Amino acid sequence: MGVTLDDQPKLGLRERKKLKTRAIIQQNAIRLFREQGYQETTVEQIAAASEISPSTFFRYFQTKEAVVIEDDFDPMLIELYRRQPPELDPIETFRRAVIEGAALISDEDRKAVRIRMELMSATPELRAAFMSQTSSTLTLIADLIAERTGRHNGDLGVYALAGAVVGATMGAHAYCERHPEADYIETIVSALESVETAFRA
Repeated sequence: MGVTLDDQPKLGLRERKKLKTRAIIQQNAIRLFREQGYQETTVEQIAAASEISPSTFFRYFQTKEAVVIEDDFDPMLIELYRRQPPELDPIETFRRAVIEGAALISDEDRKAVRIRMELMSATPELRAAFMSQTSSTLTLIADLIAERTGRHNGDLGVYALAGAVVGATMGAHAYCERHPEADYIETIVSALESVETAFRA
């Protein structure tokens, strides 16, 4: 979910150039994966298409899988989460952060998200990497919830709430696999609303 450079006015020139290079690498990788297949595409080919060296590729993405799974949305989402009013419950806080973050994403980037989701669904290696990343994501969200609520980040209740958020996101992903017309981000918001309603009940 690449954030457009124009939406990052506080970043210095060096950071903006890094974001641009990262976006170029990801765009070329996705194009090659779609044109010739994920397994058939090498890091060397992605690097050549991006006019960088393979070693430079690995400075931006640790693995070939990461170029599909990772994006620049997470750091922004964390900042937006922390900016939400303190009286909101953790799930509503996350939903509002997603909504605010989505407003910074262009239509082109929304389409790119859909393409990446389709690649993940169709490629066993990417599905496995995505599931592996879920544990780290849950821990990150648990840390944010603990920070907001003042509870210990090892608390079972904190992990349960984090699991609800991750579960809603995974549910949205599964739904979008079966409904190609659905917007991925809007579906996440709707899934979080469902969890939020159940949580309040």
